[in-house]
Amino acid sequence: MKLRPYQEAACTAIEREWEKGNHKTLLVLPTGCGKTIVFATVARHCVDSGRRVLILAHRGELLEQAASKLENAVNLPSLLEKAESTAAGTSAMVVIGSIQTLARQSRLNRYGPYDFDTIIIDEAHHAASDSYQRILEYFHHADVLGVTATPDRADRKNLGKYFDSLAYEYFLPQAIKDGYLVPIKAQMIPLKLDISGVKVTAGDYASNDLGDALEPYLELIAQHMASTCKGRKTVVFLPLVSTSQKFAAILREYGLSAAEVNGNSPDRAEILADFENGKYDVLCNAMLLTEGWDCPSVDCIAVLRPTKSRALYAQMVGRGTRLADGKTHLLLLDFLWMSERHALCRPASLIAPSVEIAQKMQEALEAKGFGYLDALEAQAEKDVVAEREATLAKQLKEMKSRKKRLVDPLQFELSIQAEDLVNYSPSFASECEPATEKQIKTLEKFGIDAKEDLSKGKATALIDRLITRSRLGLSTAKQIRFLEGKGFRHVGQWAFDAAKNMINRIAANGWIVPNTIDRATYQP
Repeated sequence: MKLRPYQEAACTAIEREWEKGNHKTLLVLPTGCGKTIVFATVARHCVDSGRRVLILAHRGELLEQAASKLENAVNLPSLLEKAESTAAGTSAMVVIGSIQTLARQSRLNRYGPYDFDTIIIDEAHHAASDSYQRILEYFHHADVLGVTATPDRADRKNLGKYFDSLAYEYFLPQAIKDGYLVPIKAQMIPLKLDISGVKVTAGDYASNDLGDALEPYLELIAQHMASTCKGRKTVVFLPLVSTSQKFAAILREYGLSAAEVNGNSPDRAEILADFENGKYDVLCNAMLLTEGWDCPSVDCIAVLRPTKSRALYAQMVGRGTRLADGKTHLLLLDFLWMSERHALCRPASLIAPSVEIAQKMQEALEAKGFGYLDALEAQAEKDVVAEREATLAKQLKEMKSRKKRLVDPLQFELSIQAEDLVNYSPSFASECEPATEKQIKTLEKFGIDAKEDLSKGKATALIDRLITRSRLGLSTAKQIRFLEGKGFRHVGQWAFDAAKNMINRIAANGWIVPNTIDRATYQP
């Protein structure tokens, strides 16, 4: 199988991290971007170099999916470690293990601590649990790869305690732009659903309370969905099996062909196959289908299980972002949950790089009633940048007495429109350390004011961006400071030569900008 460019880059980055000594590294790919293909390829490379591989997952569907991809995509046979099946004492180079089985000490003791050279964890956001840590500690010398969909900042911070580095991350907006996932169109359903009384346990809304709070609204929701979902293949996520079953029955009353599936459904495989083949319009479930199930033709998602977890929200929506013949976009239904609004995941949470942008996106969505997330994000980012620039201008006036020869990092980041740098937050222990003296000297050589509170991770990101810009022939930090100090805007988007020519023109004019130039609108 030919890998996509980002998948090739991910494989290279993972192996590079291990070579650098970061023995526990992460891969973050959006749902639908082929994470199983990537780790199957990594497993193939490990086996080809004589390394034995253990793949861990917490659900049967994920174990089966991994075994299938290994066999069909990279021609790699595997043995299963689950229930009565065991690979202990065999010469199998790849073992796929159920975390529930292998975490038992008696089962773990069937293997020696050095039996595996590489461990791959599917859905790695679960890796912080005691069961996973027990296995990792037992095979303590192995290189570890954790694979997950885009986690929120809290998840990332949590994983940073257990992983040494982030090898590679591919973002949802980029995947849509590159044509590997379909665009997401959010549509507001004008129903105010009051969940203000729902308790929060373990950081998220309690399922039992959610089920009770949702019950009075099920018929109203069904009425709206009867017209909105007509002609679409829809998956609905609900908090409880009983709520899911009741909602499927109500949908049928409103003319939709709806089925319900749960972990105890004896005909689960048949229901899923019938839905995929078009027998049903709507499939209701109580969080069963968040992982390990793919149906690319799904083109509508209704999240009736509100959550504070961006990772969980992304998994639900990710069931509908895959490409399929005739599919132009995913319709994501958004409801007006009456609760702690900004703590609750909404469509904007999927692609917004910051809370500020997410809030502006959501305000625009609610005002208009619908919108494509990428377009909403682009406009929101422009608005936020404009507001930040106004604030920065005031700050820069107050900072004129400080290191005039160097550029404030925020001014540089805003000028080059680097939202990832503006919102950077260190996750791993090594990133949280203070910037080194060598990093500070390097940044000052590039013209950046290396502040005392700069972290090692942020310094690395800044230096990498500066080196890349230098290679591409883009304007330097010093050019940005000088020209933006003269009133020019977004000099970070200019080429080095264009900035140099303008500075020479100003110098030749006695260090005064020629009055024929409109600095606010000038573009080289």
